[in-house]
Amino acid sequence: MRFSATRLTVALAALALPAAAFAHHGWGWTQDEESRLDGKIVTISFGNPHMHLQLERERSGFGGSEIWEVDLSPPIVASRSGFAAEHAGPGDMVILTGHRARDEDTLGFKAETITVRGRTFNVYPQREKSLQPE
Repeated sequence: MRFSATRLTVALAALALPAAAFAHHGWGWTQDEESRLDGKIVTISFGNPHMHLQLERERSGFGGSEIWEVDLSPPIVASRSGFAAEHAGPGDMVILTGHRARDEDTLGFKAETITVRGRTFNVYPQREKSLQPE
């Protein structure tokens, strides 16, 4: 059986896609230790492949503010925990637990829980947590 160059390319691409998706959506870019992050939502997206928000918070020790990029779970996982678009929006103050970026110069965070409007949502219920939400 002969394979054409096109078939070989398609087969290799099919094998590479799951690895690329895992690399982008995995936890390898985050620190092992859990931490908290709080601030005000600037923007929030409830789209696929995962929800995302920009969080404004005071800059520690320097004055002024900084914008953090925060990844949440895929929308279907969050909806199973009760979290949906009506629960959070721009201007809301939130407290997040999760993992910050390994590179501490990167203002990036992957949240496991989000507390907003007095309610806490566990948007990654399958992950073990050592830090309890406030």
